[in-house]
Amino acid sequence: MSFLYPLFLAAGAALAIPVLIHLFNLRKYKTVFFPHTRFLKNIQLNSRKQSQVRYKWLLLMRMLFLTFLILAFAQPFFNDGSKPGEANRLQLIYIDNSYSMSLKKGARSMLDVAKENAAAQIKHAAPGTKFLLLTNDNPTSYRAEPADKVYAAINSLDFTPKSKSLTQIVTIAESMVQNESVKGGDLFYYSDFQQNTLAALPAKDVMRHITFYGLPVQAEEAQNVFIDTAFLAIPVLQTGKTNSLVVHTSLAGKAPKEPMVLQLTINGQVKSAATIDFTGKGKSIDTLSFQVNDASWQQLKLTLNDAVVRFDDTFRITARSSSSLAVLVLNEGQLNPYLQAAFRAYDGFRLNQADATTPPKEWNNYNLIILNGITRIDETLGKALNEALQQGQSICVFPGRTANYQAINEGLKQVGDIHITAIDTAAQTATSLQQGSSLVKDLFEKIPDNVQLPTANWHYSISAGLNTNQQSVLSFRNGDPLLARYTPSRGQLYICATSADLQSGNLPGSYFFTPFLYQMAMQSSSSNIYAITAGAQSSVYLPLAQVSERNTLHMYSKGIDVIPPQRPNGAGVDVFAGQAVQRPGFYQLAATGSDSTTVAVNQDKAESELTYKNISTLKTEWKGDNVKWPDLTAGGSLKGIAANSFPLWKVCVVLAVLMLFIETWLLARQPKPTRVTS
Repeated sequence: MSFLYPLFLAAGAALAIPVLIHLFNLRKYKTVFFPHTRFLKNIQLNSRKQSQVRYKWLLLMRMLFLTFLILAFAQPFFNDGSKPGEANRLQLIYIDNSYSMSLKKGARSMLDVAKENAAAQIKHAAPGTKFLLLTNDNPTSYRAEPADKVYAAINSLDFTPKSKSLTQIVTIAESMVQNESVKGGDLFYYSDFQQNTLAALPAKDVMRHITFYGLPVQAEEAQNVFIDTAFLAIPVLQTGKTNSLVVHTSLAGKAPKEPMVLQLTINGQVKSAATIDFTGKGKSIDTLSFQVNDASWQQLKLTLNDAVVRFDDTFRITARSSSSLAVLVLNEGQLNPYLQAAFRAYDGFRLNQADATTPPKEWNNYNLIILNGITRIDETLGKALNEALQQGQSICVFPGRTANYQAINEGLKQVGDIHITAIDTAAQTATSLQQGSSLVKDLFEKIPDNVQLPTANWHYSISAGLNTNQQSVLSFRNGDPLLARYTPSRGQLYICATSADLQSGNLPGSYFFTPFLYQMAMQSSSSNIYAITAGAQSSVYLPLAQVSERNTLHMYSKGIDVIPPQRPNGAGVDVFAGQAVQRPGFYQLAATGSDSTTVAVNQDKAESELTYKNISTLKTEWKGDNVKWPDLTAGGSLKGIAANSFPLWKVCVVLAVLMLFIETWLLARQPKPTRVTS
């Protein structure tokens, strides 16, 4: 047995009070003489025995009254060291407050059910137990707290766009156990055990001090309609012309009874709408058309009328006209029809073509410089290329076929340690696409699984030094790059190992040719279309020379001003906007003295697939001495876990009152003294 307030036991010294009263009773007796002393002697003997018995019982009742009263104030409780709540073990409660917990279970959300059960668990815990509350946000406290504070924190808990994996929660719990300097911790995990976000049970070394108690809170049936993604049909927003927005919508569970309506608003005005018709696979692809009349930032917002789960019924995009993007093509010989078609198909680019022998003197206004069919780069042209890269511009080289490739190397050495080593005349198909490349990762919504990579009928073998930071975008089986990116200075240099004509291969007619050129042009300027996912690790590039350690980029919205993670990149800065904010919405990125860029942040769709892990299967798969699956009763006690939460102090109060009642009864039974006269 332990005591919540052991200092009250010092009041046990008060037990001496009734003993002293009993031993030093100062009551005085008056002696009365009677003529018949024989009868008086019998009366005195009888009275003394009754008095002795009565006073001993009174003494016992008074001492017991004080004992139970003192114990009630000390609040005793039993502590079973082999169960949760044992001494020197930390109690951790995790409540999953992600958006998936907003699904209703009856009239209440699953978060409400989890909060109620966790609050009941705390209420029925052993007196004096301290807890740590963990959520998908930061821990409510970094130190163990009394039950009343944790109880209040649970009641104030609300939904958050953040989500944490089981491994992250267990890792946090392990660190908390070490910070508290205790020998172990009990982690009570209240969650819907969503299939999309729940990985395998963490390794034993991660849970070496943690006992896991799984407490699933799941709805009977999950149903959700959500916008998976949306993108412009072409990577350029056109002013005064019809633009097409492709929207992918998904259905989880049964189809809703009411028809789903998809609505597009731009800058707060409704522009278009469509009724969604799901296929047998629960997918729908719809195209909405719209027009904009100015080149400023446009805030596009797509909404659904799904009344069951609302957190993922909105998708945001920001876009503006990209008429400022300029491309310079330096040709050696004839113009390239594939380059012409790529940039003249849309009004978003200004294309200027010139002879490579007489290039324009000023290149500062061009976002992308393309060298087409080049068989010779002299020193002058090489220095011009180097100067453009120093200013942060993008350059793409499509070399012509020549046996004298050393004439190309003469100019490349002005840029960096890059040179052609040989020419391979065998036809080869690219076998590798670097999806982490800046040309690929933010360009395609999804690359088809059966996409055909380009084939080259011949190609140059290119070697580069470490200081050029070579990255192969497309490469052959033998490791030679078909298209590679180099960053010897602030700008980005792309070199294709073959020419951009059908005699050299099918790259100009491939799935990648035009999108790659657009992305190259946009890399020396800020993007004109943004749809960022909250929590995403990818960055946003802004060509802001004004940004520095003293003039950092800020992220603004209503009542929000944060400094996102950022790092210099060429002539601009990479901004990790998705890591800075978790709330979906429209935000502005700007530094002092720079233009502002508007970006859209959307909710992570991992929470939208409302399918749950089968708990029976988990109980079979997740086994171990430190893995438990208790049930939480309606009263809040955990089945299978002995936790003495019976209020012993109340028993002590009842017993103290009982002792007082018996004492009163004994005093009431005391016979009244009989008056004797002579």
